[in-house]
Amino acid sequence: MLENITFANPEFFWLLLLLPLAVVWHIYKRKDQVASLKIPSIVGFSNEGFLPKLKPLLFLMRLVALAFIVIAMARPQTEDISTRTKTTKGIDIVMAIDVSSSMLARDLKPNRLAALKDVAAKFIKERPNDRIGLVAYAGEGYTKTPITSDKAIVLSALREITYGQLNDGTAIGMGLATAVNRLKESKAASKIIILLTDGVNNSGFIEPQTAADLAVEFGIKTYTIGLGTNGNALSPIAYNADGSFRYGMRQVEIDEALLKDIAKVTGGKYFRATDNQKLEAIYEEINKLEKTEIEEFKYYKYEEKFRSWVFLAGGLLLLEWVLRNSLFRSFI
Repeated sequence: MLENITFANPEFFWLLLLLPLAVVWHIYKRKDQVASLKIPSIVGFSNEGFLPKLKPLLFLMRLVALAFIVIAMARPQTEDISTRTKTTKGIDIVMAIDVSSSMLARDLKPNRLAALKDVAAKFIKERPNDRIGLVAYAGEGYTKTPITSDKAIVLSALREITYGQLNDGTAIGMGLATAVNRLKESKAASKIIILLTDGVNNSGFIEPQTAADLAVEFGIKTYTIGLGTNGNALSPIAYNADGSFRYGMRQVEIDEALLKDIAKVTGGKYFRATDNQKLEAIYEEINKLEKTEIEEFKYYKYEEKFRSWVFLAGGLLLLEWVLRNSLFRSFI
């Protein structure tokens, strides 16, 4: 009966301390309440019956009734809590992903592009209140998914990103400019680009510095990530006769100065990911840096449960009064 019950006025439970005092008082005054008669022998009264032995139950019923009244005064109630969340400061994010042939290098496992897609998918799932879009670029850039709150669409599009959809090359300026174009009309409180590349800008007709200036103009912060180990990496170097890649060791070249400059002028931060663990740590850090403000509303609905205790107490008191004035009348 008390499961999932809270009490609005628990201070009334202190009154239960009076019940032991009532018991002591009842025992102390019992001699004054019962008449006594001195006789030389009790032989004729040896079979007094079972009913007089139950007389203490009347006092017990009264005590229980008083305990029920105290519980009712404490106002037992059930609490039903419903919540509603509201995004007060949402974030729009575009992930610009390099899909050039060098992203098939195997210094990350199984390769750079596959490792990135795994980490990016986890990042997307951890941003349930933000809108996210995808941009892919190599020798040119294009929008894979406009910013949307539908994470299923974004994750599906991320899985579809592969090498070979664009002309080969590394057009960092094109990738960044395409991402800026997706965010420039956004009304979000915060606009973020996560730009990842593993090379040096060598394609496209938009310079990376020009694209960075556009990001600044539209208030877009850019986090840049240089992907690739230090030194040499097993990378595609030529095509085999069957059209597959031939792999060989190649020096990893990343224009870190450019990526640092883009991050600095836009108010972002540059990261270097040399293995799978560092790449995952970078996305976790960005996830912590860019927090969406959520306002939570809680609605409380209380249902009073004291009435049943009042009815129980009243029933016990009524039964005690009936028994006292009927079955036990001759013994009182």
